[in-house]
Amino acid sequence: MLFARLLIHSVLEKKFSTIGRKIMFQVIEYVTAYKSILTSIKKEYDAFIETIKKDQRTAFSLHGKLKVLAGEPTALIYHRKRILQLQAKMKHIENNSSKIQLQIDEIKQLRAEYDAKEVQSCTFCKDPSKPIPGMTLQESVNLDALTKYLKHLEDKYAEVEQLISKKYVPAQRKADLEEEVIVVLERRDLAENLNKELQCRHQRLQIISQALTSWIKSDMSRSFQDMVEQIRKTKDFHDEQGIVEEILEDDPGKAKEAELLLYYVERFNELISLGEYEKAVYFAVNSPRRILQNVGTMNKFKAVGKIRGKLFPLLLFFEAIFSISHAFRHPVDAELTLEGIKCGLSEKRLDLVINWVTQERLTFSEEAGDVIFDYGEQDTYNKSKCLALAQIIYSECGLHKKVLLCLCKQGQIHGAMEYIQQFKDFTSDDLMQLIKLCPNIELIQCLTKEWNGKPPSLSFGLALLYLFSVDMKKVGIKLLQEINKGGKDAIEHLMINDPFCSLEKWQEVANICLQNGFDKLSNDIMSVLRSQAGVTEISEEDDTVNLMQHVFW
Repeated sequence: MLFARLLIHSVLEKKFSTIGRKIMFQVIEYVTAYKSILTSIKKEYDAFIETIKKDQRTAFSLHGKLKVLAGEPTALIYHRKRILQLQAKMKHIENNSSKIQLQIDEIKQLRAEYDAKEVQSCTFCKDPSKPIPGMTLQESVNLDALTKYLKHLEDKYAEVEQLISKKYVPAQRKADLEEEVIVVLERRDLAENLNKELQCRHQRLQIISQALTSWIKSDMSRSFQDMVEQIRKTKDFHDEQGIVEEILEDDPGKAKEAELLLYYVERFNELISLGEYEKAVYFAVNSPRRILQNVGTMNKFKAVGKIRGKLFPLLLFFEAIFSISHAFRHPVDAELTLEGIKCGLSEKRLDLVINWVTQERLTFSEEAGDVIFDYGEQDTYNKSKCLALAQIIYSECGLHKKVLLCLCKQGQIHGAMEYIQQFKDFTSDDLMQLIKLCPNIELIQCLTKEWNGKPPSLSFGLALLYLFSVDMKKVGIKLLQEINKGGKDAIEHLMINDPFCSLEKWQEVANICLQNGFDKLSNDIMSVLRSQAGVTEISEEDDTVNLMQHVFW
Protein backbone atom coordinates (compact mmCIF):
# COMPACT_ATOMS: atom_id res chain seq x y z
CA MET A 1 0.00 0.00 0.00
CA LEU A 2 2.84 2.39 0.85
CA PHE A 3 4.50 1.55 -2.43
CA ALA A 4 1.30 2.48 -4.29
CA ARG A 5 1.01 5.91 -2.61
CA LEU A 6 4.71 6.68 -3.29
CA LEU A 7 4.20 5.73 -6.90
CA ILE A 8 1.17 7.98 -7.20
CA HIS A 9 3.08 10.90 -5.60
CA SER A 10 5.89 10.48 -8.09
CA VAL A 11 3.38 10.56 -10.94
CA LEU A 12 1.52 13.54 -9.54
CA GLU A 13 4.74 15.55 -9.20
CA LYS A 14 4.83 15.70 -13.01
CA LYS A 15 1.86 18.14 -12.83
CA PHE A 16 -0.43 15.63 -14.48
CA SER A 17 1.04 15.94 -17.95
CA THR A 18 -0.15 13.64 -20.71
CA ILE A 19 2.78 11.23 -20.20
CA GLY A 20 2.20 11.22 -16.43
CA ARG A 21 -1.45 10.29 -16.87
CA LYS A 22 -0.54 7.44 -19.22
CA ILE A 23 2.00 6.10 -16.68
CA MET A 24 -0.65 6.32 -13.95
CA PHE A 25 -3.13 4.29 -16.04
CA GLN A 26 -0.46 1.66 -16.79
CA VAL A 27 0.41 1.33 -13.08
CA ILE A 28 -3.25 0.86 -12.15
CA GLU A 29 -3.69 -1.77 -14.85
CA TYR A 30 -0.51 -3.52 -13.77
CA VAL A 31 -1.20 -3.62 -10.00
CA THR A 32 -4.54 -5.38 -10.15
CA ALA A 33 -4.66 -6.10 -6.44
CA TYR A 34 -4.77 -2.38 -5.59
CA LYS A 35 -6.69 -1.28 -8.64
CA SER A 36 -9.77 -0.02 -6.77
CA ILE A 37 -7.68 1.78 -4.13
CA LEU A 38 -5.41 3.38 -6.72
CA THR A 39 -8.42 4.46 -8.76
CA SER A 40 -10.11 6.13 -5.80
CA ILE A 41 -6.86 7.86 -4.82
CA LYS A 42 -6.43 9.11 -8.39
CA LYS A 43 -9.99 10.50 -8.41
CA GLU A 44 -9.35 12.39 -5.17
CA TYR A 45 -6.14 13.92 -6.54
CA ASP A 46 -7.85 14.79 -9.82
CA ALA A 47 -10.66 16.59 -7.97
CA PHE A 48 -8.16 18.42 -5.76
CA ILE A 49 -6.03 19.58 -8.72
CA GLU A 50 -9.15 20.66 -10.66
CA THR A 51 -10.28 22.77 -7.67
CA ILE A 52 -6.86 24.45 -7.46
CA LYS A 53 -6.89 25.23 -11.18
CA LYS A 54 -10.41 26.66 -10.96
CA ASP A 55 -9.38 28.91 -8.03
CA GLN A 56 -6.33 30.06 -10.00
CA ARG A 57 -8.49 31.02 -13.01
CA THR A 58 -10.91 32.90 -10.74
CA ALA A 59 -8.06 34.74 -9.00
CA PHE A 60 -6.52 35.64 -12.37
CA SER A 61 -9.80 37.10 -13.70
CA LEU A 62 -10.40 39.04 -10.47
CA HIS A 63 -6.85 40.40 -10.59
CA GLY A 64 -7.47 41.66 -14.12
CA LYS A 65 -10.71 43.37 -13.10
CA LEU A 66 -8.92 45.01 -10.16
CA LYS A 67 -6.25 46.41 -12.49
CA VAL A 68 -8.93 47.82 -14.79
CA LEU A 69 -10.75 49.52 -11.89
CA ALA A 70 -7.50 50.93 -10.49
CA GLY A 71 -6.55 52.38 -13.86
CA GLU A 72 -9.82 54.25 -14.47
CA PRO A 73 -8.84 57.56 -12.72
CA THR A 74 -5.50 57.65 -14.53
CA ALA A 75 -7.23 56.91 -17.81
CA LEU A 76 -9.64 59.78 -17.13
CA ILE A 77 -6.74 62.23 -16.66
CA TYR A 78 -5.04 60.98 -19.84
CA HIS A 79 -8.34 61.35 -21.69
CA ARG A 80 -8.59 64.96 -20.47
CA LYS A 81 -5.06 65.62 -21.73
CA ARG A 82 -5.98 64.04 -25.05
CA ILE A 83 -9.08 66.26 -25.19
CA LEU A 84 -6.89 69.37 -24.82
CA GLN A 85 -4.59 68.14 -27.59
CA LEU A 86 -7.49 67.34 -29.91
CA GLN A 87 -9.10 70.72 -29.18
CA ALA A 88 -5.86 72.45 -30.18
CA LYS A 89 -5.72 70.34 -33.34
CA MET A 90 -9.38 71.10 -34.12
CA LYS A 91 -8.73 74.81 -33.69
CA HIS A 92 -5.83 74.61 -36.16
CA ILE A 93 -8.03 72.73 -38.65
CA GLU A 94 -10.85 75.26 -38.23
CA ASN A 95 -8.45 78.12 -38.96
CA ASN A 96 -7.29 76.39 -42.14
CA SER A 97 -10.90 75.66 -43.09
CA SER A 98 -11.88 79.31 -42.63
CA LYS A 99 -8.99 80.40 -44.87
CA ILE A 100 -10.01 77.90 -47.56
CA GLN A 101 -13.65 79.01 -47.28
CA LEU A 102 -12.60 82.62 -47.79
CA GLN A 103 -10.71 81.62 -50.93
CA ILE A 104 -13.74 79.69 -52.21
CA ASP A 105 -16.00 82.70 -51.60
CA GLU A 106 -13.60 84.98 -53.46
CA ILE A 107 -13.54 82.57 -56.42
CA LYS A 108 -17.36 82.35 -56.43
CA GLN A 109 -17.63 86.15 -56.37
CA LEU A 110 -15.20 86.49 -59.27
CA ARG A 111 -17.11 83.82 -61.20
CA ALA A 112 -20.44 85.57 -60.58
CA GLU A 113 -18.99 88.88 -61.78
CA TYR A 114 -17.63 87.17 -64.90
CA ASP A 115 -21.00 85.52 -65.65
CA ALA A 116 -22.80 88.86 -65.18
CA LYS A 117 -20.46 90.50 -67.70
CA GLU A 118 -21.10 87.70 -70.19
CA VAL A 119 -24.86 88.06 -69.83
CA GLN A 120 -24.64 91.81 -70.39
CA SER A 121 -22.44 91.36 -73.45
CA CYS A 122 -24.79 88.76 -74.99
CA THR A 123 -28.11 90.59 -75.44
CA PHE A 124 -30.98 88.48 -76.69
CA CYS A 125 -34.16 89.81 -78.22
CA LYS A 126 -37.28 87.98 -79.24
CA ASP A 127 -37.72 87.46 -82.92
CA PRO A 128 -41.20 88.77 -83.92
CA SER A 129 -41.16 86.56 -87.00
CA LYS A 130 -41.35 83.40 -84.90
CA PRO A 131 -44.83 81.90 -84.20
CA ILE A 132 -46.58 82.40 -80.87
CA PRO A 133 -46.07 79.37 -78.57
CA GLY A 134 -49.21 77.20 -78.38
CA MET A 135 -50.77 78.49 -81.61
CA THR A 136 -50.64 77.24 -85.15
CA LEU A 137 -49.69 79.44 -88.07
CA GLN A 138 -53.33 79.82 -89.20
CA GLU A 139 -54.47 80.79 -85.67
CA SER A 140 -51.67 83.35 -85.30
CA VAL A 141 -53.07 85.34 -88.27
CA ASN A 142 -56.75 84.92 -87.22
CA LEU A 143 -58.12 87.92 -85.25
CA ASP A 144 -60.79 85.90 -83.41
CA ALA A 145 -58.23 83.28 -82.31
CA LEU A 146 -55.85 85.98 -81.13
CA THR A 147 -58.64 87.71 -79.19
CA LYS A 148 -59.58 84.40 -77.53
CA TYR A 149 -55.93 83.70 -76.65
CA LEU A 150 -55.56 87.21 -75.18
CA LYS A 151 -58.67 86.64 -73.02
CA HIS A 152 -57.14 83.36 -71.80
CA LEU A 153 -53.88 85.08 -70.80
CA GLU A 154 -55.76 87.89 -68.97
CA ASP A 155 -57.81 85.35 -66.97
CA LYS A 156 -54.65 83.43 -66.05
CA TYR A 157 -52.90 86.67 -64.98
CA ALA A 158 -55.89 87.64 -62.76
CA GLU A 159 -55.94 84.16 -61.20
CA VAL A 160 -52.20 84.27 -60.39
CA GLU A 161 -52.48 87.77 -58.94
CA GLN A 162 -55.42 86.72 -56.70
CA LEU A 163 -53.51 83.64 -55.55
CA ILE A 164 -50.48 85.75 -54.65
CA SER A 165 -52.62 88.20 -52.66
CA LYS A 166 -54.07 85.33 -50.60
CA LYS A 167 -50.95 83.23 -50.19
CA TYR A 168 -48.33 85.88 -49.36
CA VAL A 169 -48.32 88.67 -46.79
CA PRO A 170 -45.95 91.67 -46.85
CA ALA A 171 -43.03 91.49 -44.42
CA GLN A 172 -44.08 94.74 -42.74
CA ARG A 173 -47.53 93.29 -42.03
CA LYS A 174 -45.92 90.21 -40.43
CA ALA A 175 -43.79 92.41 -38.13
CA ASP A 176 -46.88 94.42 -37.10
CA LEU A 177 -48.78 91.22 -36.28
CA GLU A 178 -45.87 89.90 -34.15
CA GLU A 179 -45.80 93.13 -32.15
CA GLU A 180 -49.56 92.91 -31.62
CA VAL A 181 -49.22 89.30 -30.41
CA ILE A 182 -46.50 90.29 -27.90
CA VAL A 183 -48.66 93.11 -26.53
CA VAL A 184 -51.69 90.82 -26.20
CA LEU A 185 -49.64 88.13 -24.40
CA GLU A 186 -48.28 90.69 -21.94
CA ARG A 187 -51.82 91.88 -21.20
CA ARG A 188 -52.94 88.28 -20.69
CA ASP A 189 -50.10 87.58 -18.23
CA LEU A 190 -50.90 90.73 -16.26
CA ALA A 191 -54.57 89.82 -16.15
CA GLU A 192 -53.81 86.27 -14.96
CA ASN A 193 -51.50 87.50 -12.21
CA LEU A 194 -54.07 90.07 -11.09
CA ASN A 195 -56.79 87.39 -11.12
CA LYS A 196 -54.72 85.04 -8.94
CA GLU A 197 -53.92 87.81 -6.49
CA LEU A 198 -57.60 88.79 -6.22
CA GLN A 199 -58.62 85.15 -5.70
CA CYS A 200 -56.10 84.78 -2.87
CA ARG A 201 -57.36 87.98 -1.23
CA HIS A 202 -60.96 86.84 -1.59
CA GLN A 203 -60.19 83.45 0.00
CA ARG A 204 -58.24 85.11 2.79
CA LEU A 205 -61.11 87.48 3.55
CA GLN A 206 -63.59 84.58 3.51
CA ILE A 207 -61.54 82.63 6.08
CA ILE A 208 -61.12 85.67 8.35
CA SER A 209 -64.80 86.64 8.00
CA GLN A 210 -66.10 83.17 8.83
CA ALA A 211 -63.61 82.76 11.69
CA LEU A 212 -64.52 86.15 13.14
CA THR A 213 -68.28 85.44 12.91
CA SER A 214 -67.92 82.05 14.60
CA TRP A 215 -65.59 83.46 17.27
CA ILE A 216 -68.08 86.28 18.16
CA LYS A 217 -71.02 83.87 18.32
CA SER A 218 -69.07 81.49 20.58
CA ASP A 219 -68.09 82.18 24.20
CA MET A 220 -64.62 83.36 23.03
CA SER A 221 -62.97 80.80 25.24
CA ARG A 222 -60.80 79.62 22.34
CA SER A 223 -58.24 81.85 20.69
CA PHE A 224 -58.93 83.48 17.38
CA GLN A 225 -55.98 81.61 15.79
CA ASP A 226 -57.49 78.23 16.74
CA MET A 227 -60.77 79.30 15.19
CA VAL A 228 -59.00 80.28 11.92
CA GLU A 229 -57.24 76.93 11.87
CA GLN A 230 -60.53 75.08 12.33
CA ILE A 231 -62.19 77.02 9.48
CA ARG A 232 -59.24 76.27 7.23
CA LYS A 233 -59.57 72.53 7.86
CA THR A 234 -63.30 72.49 7.16
CA LYS A 235 -63.03 74.52 3.94
CA ASP A 236 -61.20 73.62 0.73
CA PHE A 237 -59.48 76.69 -0.65
CA HIS A 238 -56.82 77.00 -3.31
CA ASP A 239 -53.31 77.77 -2.08
CA GLU A 240 -54.47 77.25 1.51
CA GLN A 241 -50.97 76.64 2.79
CA GLY A 242 -49.82 80.09 1.64
CA ILE A 243 -52.94 81.72 3.15
CA VAL A 244 -52.41 80.13 6.54
CA GLU A 245 -48.73 81.10 6.58
CA GLU A 246 -49.74 84.73 6.01
CA ILE A 247 -52.57 84.66 8.57
CA LEU A 248 -50.92 82.65 11.33
CA GLU A 249 -47.52 83.37 12.71
CA ASP A 250 -46.97 79.86 14.12
CA ASP A 251 -46.68 77.03 11.58
CA PRO A 252 -47.15 73.46 12.95
CA GLY A 253 -45.10 72.07 10.08
CA LYS A 254 -42.16 74.27 11.03
CA ALA A 255 -42.49 73.19 14.64
CA LYS A 256 -42.27 69.53 13.58
CA GLU A 257 -39.27 70.31 11.41
CA ALA A 258 -37.55 72.05 14.33
CA GLU A 259 -38.19 69.00 16.51
CA LEU A 260 -36.69 66.75 13.80
CA LEU A 261 -33.59 68.94 13.51
CA LEU A 262 -33.15 68.92 17.28
CA TYR A 263 -33.46 65.14 17.32
CA TYR A 264 -30.75 64.74 14.67
CA VAL A 265 -28.38 67.06 16.53
CA GLU A 266 -28.90 65.33 19.87
CA ARG A 267 -28.63 61.86 18.35
CA PHE A 268 -25.43 62.86 16.53
CA ASN A 269 -23.83 64.12 19.73
CA GLU A 270 -24.91 60.95 21.51
CA LEU A 271 -23.31 58.73 18.86
CA ILE A 272 -20.08 60.73 19.03
CA SER A 273 -19.97 60.31 22.82
CA LEU A 274 -20.59 56.55 22.49
CA GLY A 275 -17.81 56.16 19.92
CA GLU A 276 -20.12 54.95 17.12
CA TYR A 277 -18.52 57.16 14.50
CA GLU A 278 -19.80 55.37 11.39
CA LYS A 279 -23.41 55.82 12.52
CA ALA A 280 -22.60 59.43 13.39
CA VAL A 281 -21.36 59.95 9.81
CA TYR A 282 -24.63 58.47 8.52
CA PHE A 283 -26.67 60.88 10.68
CA ALA A 284 -24.57 63.87 9.59
CA VAL A 285 -24.96 63.07 5.90
CA ASN A 286 -28.70 62.42 6.04
CA SER A 287 -29.54 65.33 8.33
CA PRO A 288 -32.44 67.53 7.11
CA ARG A 289 -31.46 70.80 5.45
CA ARG A 290 -27.84 69.54 5.68
CA ILE A 291 -27.68 71.04 9.17
CA LEU A 292 -24.83 68.74 10.25
CA GLN A 293 -22.72 69.19 7.11
CA ASN A 294 -20.65 72.09 8.41
CA VAL A 295 -17.30 73.00 9.87
CA GLY A 296 -18.46 72.31 13.45
CA THR A 297 -19.24 68.68 12.60
CA MET A 298 -15.91 68.39 10.81
CA ASN A 299 -14.06 69.67 13.88
CA LYS A 300 -15.76 67.03 16.05
CA PHE A 301 -14.56 64.24 13.75
CA LYS A 302 -11.12 65.84 13.58
CA ALA A 303 -10.92 65.91 17.38
CA VAL A 304 -11.53 62.14 17.46
CA GLY A 305 -8.34 61.49 15.49
CA LYS A 306 -7.29 58.10 14.17
CA ILE A 307 -8.41 54.85 15.81
CA ARG A 308 -6.29 51.75 15.50
CA GLY A 309 -8.00 49.01 13.52
CA LYS A 310 -10.78 51.29 12.22
CA LEU A 311 -11.25 53.69 9.36
CA PHE A 312 -10.40 57.35 9.90
CA PRO A 313 -13.74 58.98 10.94
CA LEU A 314 -12.89 62.35 9.35
CA LEU A 315 -12.12 60.70 6.00
CA LEU A 316 -15.38 58.74 6.21
CA PHE A 317 -17.25 62.02 6.78
CA PHE A 318 -15.73 63.68 3.72
CA GLU A 319 -16.27 60.60 1.54
CA ALA A 320 -19.95 60.57 2.51
CA ILE A 321 -20.72 64.28 1.95
CA PHE A 322 -18.77 64.43 -1.32
CA SER A 323 -20.40 61.28 -2.71
CA ILE A 324 -23.92 62.71 -2.28
CA SER A 325 -23.05 66.30 -3.23
CA HIS A 326 -24.40 65.83 -6.78
CA ALA A 327 -27.86 65.14 -5.33
CA PHE A 328 -28.18 68.68 -3.88
CA ARG A 329 -28.71 71.93 -5.72
CA HIS A 330 -26.02 73.65 -3.65
CA PRO A 331 -22.59 72.01 -3.76
CA VAL A 332 -20.30 71.57 -0.77
CA ASP A 333 -18.91 74.95 0.32
CA ALA A 334 -15.33 76.04 -0.31
CA GLU A 335 -14.09 75.57 3.27
CA LEU A 336 -15.29 71.98 3.55
CA THR A 337 -13.96 71.26 0.06
CA LEU A 338 -10.51 72.53 1.05
CA GLU A 339 -10.45 70.56 4.32
CA GLY A 340 -11.65 67.41 2.54
CA ILE A 341 -8.89 67.62 -0.04
CA LYS A 342 -6.31 68.17 2.72
CA CYS A 343 -7.63 65.15 4.61
CA GLY A 344 -7.54 62.91 1.53
CA LEU A 345 -3.98 63.93 0.65
CA SER A 346 -2.77 63.52 4.25
CA GLU A 347 -4.05 59.93 4.15
CA LYS A 348 -2.29 59.27 0.80
CA ARG A 349 -5.67 58.82 -0.92
CA LEU A 350 -5.04 60.66 -4.15
CA ASP A 351 -7.54 58.36 -5.87
CA LEU A 352 -10.33 59.77 -3.71
CA VAL A 353 -9.27 63.36 -4.42
CA ILE A 354 -9.24 62.64 -8.18
CA ASN A 355 -12.78 61.26 -7.97
CA TRP A 356 -14.00 64.23 -5.88
CA VAL A 357 -12.53 66.85 -8.20
CA THR A 358 -13.59 65.23 -11.50
CA GLN A 359 -16.99 63.75 -10.61
CA GLU A 360 -18.63 65.53 -7.66
CA ARG A 361 -20.12 68.99 -7.18
CA LEU A 362 -17.70 71.01 -5.06
CA THR A 363 -16.86 74.67 -4.57
CA PHE A 364 -13.29 75.15 -5.73
CA SER A 365 -10.94 77.82 -4.46
CA GLU A 366 -7.39 78.96 -5.07
CA GLU A 367 -6.29 77.42 -1.76
CA ALA A 368 -7.61 74.00 -2.83
CA GLY A 369 -5.63 74.18 -6.06
CA ASP A 370 -2.48 75.26 -4.18
CA VAL A 371 -2.78 72.29 -1.79
CA ILE A 372 -2.91 69.80 -4.68
CA PHE A 373 -0.13 71.64 -6.54
CA ASP A 374 2.18 71.54 -3.49
CA TYR A 375 1.38 67.85 -2.93
CA GLY A 376 2.46 67.13 -6.51
CA GLU A 377 5.79 68.90 -5.89
CA GLN A 378 6.45 66.51 -2.98
CA ASP A 379 5.11 63.31 -4.61
CA THR A 380 7.05 63.20 -7.89
CA TYR A 381 5.45 59.89 -8.92
CA ASN A 382 1.96 61.45 -9.02
CA LYS A 383 3.13 64.92 -10.05
CA SER A 384 1.41 64.84 -13.47
CA LYS A 385 -1.93 63.81 -11.94
CA CYS A 386 -1.73 66.55 -9.31
CA LEU A 387 -0.88 69.19 -11.92
CA ALA A 388 -3.87 68.12 -14.02
CA LEU A 389 -6.18 68.33 -10.99
CA ALA A 390 -4.80 71.71 -9.95
CA GLN A 391 -5.29 72.95 -13.53
CA ILE A 392 -8.98 71.96 -13.39
CA ILE A 393 -9.48 73.88 -10.14
CA TYR A 394 -7.57 76.97 -11.30
CA SER A 395 -9.53 77.00 -14.55
CA GLU A 396 -12.84 76.86 -12.65
CA CYS A 397 -11.69 79.78 -10.46
CA GLY A 398 -10.48 81.86 -13.44
CA LEU A 399 -6.85 81.91 -12.25
CA HIS A 400 -5.24 82.12 -15.68
CA LYS A 401 -1.66 82.61 -14.47
CA LYS A 402 -1.72 79.41 -12.44
CA VAL A 403 -3.44 77.48 -15.24
CA LEU A 404 -0.59 78.57 -17.51
CA LEU A 405 1.98 77.44 -14.94
CA CYS A 406 0.34 73.99 -14.69
CA LEU A 407 0.39 73.60 -18.47
CA CYS A 408 4.09 74.47 -18.58
CA LYS A 409 4.91 72.15 -15.66
CA GLN A 410 3.21 69.31 -17.56
CA GLY A 411 5.32 70.01 -20.64
CA GLN A 412 2.36 71.23 -22.74
CA ILE A 413 4.25 74.18 -24.20
CA HIS A 414 2.11 74.48 -27.33
CA GLY A 415 -1.04 74.38 -25.22
CA ALA A 416 0.42 77.11 -23.01
CA MET A 417 1.16 79.32 -26.03
CA GLU A 418 -2.38 78.85 -27.33
CA TYR A 419 -3.67 79.76 -23.86
CA ILE A 420 -1.56 82.96 -23.89
CA GLN A 421 -2.97 83.89 -27.30
CA GLN A 422 -6.51 83.17 -26.10
CA PHE A 423 -6.25 85.30 -22.93
CA LYS A 424 -4.33 88.42 -23.93
CA ASP A 425 -4.17 89.94 -20.45
CA PHE A 426 -0.73 88.50 -19.59
CA THR A 427 1.85 91.22 -19.00
CA SER A 428 5.63 91.02 -19.43
CA ASP A 429 6.04 90.74 -15.66
CA ASP A 430 3.66 87.77 -15.62
CA LEU A 431 5.66 85.99 -18.32
CA MET A 432 8.95 86.77 -16.54
CA GLN A 433 7.53 85.25 -13.36
CA LEU A 434 6.43 82.22 -15.42
CA ILE A 435 9.91 81.48 -16.78
CA LYS A 436 11.28 81.91 -13.25
CA LEU A 437 8.89 79.29 -11.87
CA CYS A 438 9.23 77.03 -14.92
CA PRO A 439 12.68 77.59 -16.49
CA ASN A 440 12.02 75.55 -19.64
CA ILE A 441 14.23 76.32 -22.65
CA GLU A 442 11.49 75.42 -25.14
CA LEU A 443 9.05 77.71 -23.32
CA ILE A 444 11.47 80.66 -23.38
CA GLN A 445 12.18 80.11 -27.08
CA CYS A 446 8.46 80.04 -27.91
CA LEU A 447 7.82 83.21 -25.89
CA THR A 448 10.65 85.09 -27.60
CA LYS A 449 9.75 84.07 -31.17
CA GLU A 450 6.81 84.71 -33.47
CA TRP A 451 3.84 82.42 -32.89
CA ASN A 452 1.23 81.85 -35.62
CA GLY A 453 2.21 85.07 -37.36
CA LYS A 454 1.98 87.16 -34.19
CA PRO A 455 4.90 89.09 -32.64
CA PRO A 456 6.88 87.62 -29.72
CA SER A 457 5.24 87.79 -26.32
CA LEU A 458 8.56 88.48 -24.57
CA SER A 459 11.85 90.15 -25.35
CA PHE A 460 14.75 87.72 -25.67
CA GLY A 461 17.32 90.18 -24.39
CA LEU A 462 15.25 91.22 -21.39
CA ALA A 463 14.45 87.58 -20.59
CA LEU A 464 18.14 86.68 -20.67
CA LEU A 465 19.09 89.61 -18.43
CA TYR A 466 16.28 88.67 -16.04
CA LEU A 467 17.53 85.07 -15.77
CA PHE A 468 21.04 86.24 -14.85
CA SER A 469 19.64 88.78 -12.36
CA VAL A 470 17.64 86.15 -10.40
CA ASP A 471 20.54 83.67 -10.03
CA MET A 472 19.35 81.37 -12.84
CA LYS A 473 22.68 81.41 -14.60
CA LYS A 474 22.51 77.77 -15.77
CA VAL A 475 19.27 78.34 -17.66
CA GLY A 476 20.70 81.51 -19.21
CA ILE A 477 23.84 79.66 -20.37
CA LYS A 478 21.74 76.90 -21.96
CA LEU A 479 19.75 79.56 -23.77
CA LEU A 480 22.94 81.19 -25.02
CA GLN A 481 24.20 77.81 -26.25
CA GLU A 482 21.03 77.31 -28.27
CA ILE A 483 21.31 80.80 -29.78
CA ASN A 484 25.01 80.30 -30.53
CA LYS A 485 24.13 77.33 -32.76
CA GLY A 486 22.18 79.57 -35.15
CA GLY A 487 25.09 81.79 -36.10
CA LYS A 488 25.22 85.50 -36.81
CA ASP A 489 22.11 85.53 -39.05
CA ALA A 490 19.96 84.13 -36.27
CA ILE A 491 21.34 86.73 -33.83
CA GLU A 492 20.67 89.57 -36.27
CA HIS A 493 17.11 88.39 -36.95
CA LEU A 494 16.48 88.10 -33.23
CA MET A 495 17.79 91.57 -32.45
CA ILE A 496 15.94 93.33 -35.28
CA ASN A 497 12.61 91.73 -34.35
CA ASP A 498 12.98 92.65 -30.67
CA PRO A 499 11.71 96.26 -30.26
CA PHE A 500 11.49 96.00 -26.47
CA CYS A 501 15.23 95.65 -25.78
CA SER A 502 17.33 98.81 -26.22
CA LEU A 503 20.86 98.95 -27.56
CA GLU A 504 22.19 99.51 -24.08
CA LYS A 505 20.55 96.28 -22.94
CA TRP A 506 22.02 94.39 -25.90
CA GLN A 507 25.44 95.68 -24.89
CA GLU A 508 24.83 94.20 -21.44
CA VAL A 509 23.91 90.89 -23.12
CA ALA A 510 27.15 91.00 -25.08
CA ASN A 511 29.12 91.58 -21.86
CA ILE A 512 27.39 88.61 -20.21
CA CYS A 513 28.29 86.42 -23.21
CA LEU A 514 31.89 87.56 -22.96
CA GLN A 515 32.04 86.86 -19.21
CA ASN A 516 30.71 83.33 -19.65
CA GLY A 517 33.02 82.27 -22.47
CA PHE A 518 30.81 83.00 -25.51
CA ASP A 519 33.34 85.28 -27.23
CA LYS A 520 32.07 84.64 -30.75
CA LEU A 521 28.47 85.29 -29.72
CA SER A 522 29.51 88.54 -28.01
CA ASN A 523 31.38 89.68 -31.13
CA ASP A 524 28.36 88.82 -33.33
CA ILE A 525 26.06 90.93 -31.14
CA MET A 526 28.43 93.88 -31.16
CA SER A 527 28.94 93.65 -34.94
CA VAL A 528 25.16 93.68 -35.46
CA LEU A 529 24.87 96.72 -33.21
CA ARG A 530 27.58 98.58 -35.13
CA SER A 531 26.09 97.65 -38.51
CA GLN A 532 22.71 99.23 -37.74
CA ALA A 533 22.10 102.50 -39.59
CA GLY A 534 22.53 105.59 -37.45
CA VAL A 535 24.36 103.80 -34.63
CA THR A 536 27.30 105.68 -33.09
CA GLU A 537 29.46 105.17 -30.07
CA ILE A 538 27.71 106.62 -26.99
CA SER A 539 29.46 107.72 -23.85
CA GLU A 540 28.23 106.53 -20.48
CA GLU A 541 27.50 110.11 -19.41
CA ASP A 542 25.06 110.81 -22.27
CA ASP A 543 21.69 109.46 -21.11
CA THR A 544 19.46 111.67 -23.27
CA VAL A 545 20.03 109.83 -26.56
CA ASN A 546 17.14 107.76 -27.92
CA LEU A 547 18.75 104.32 -28.17
CA MET A 548 15.95 102.80 -30.28
CA GLN A 549 15.75 105.63 -32.81
CA HIS A 550 17.13 103.41 -35.61
CA VAL A 551 14.22 101.00 -35.14
CA PHE A 552 11.39 103.51 -35.43
CA TRP A 553 12.84 105.78 -38.12
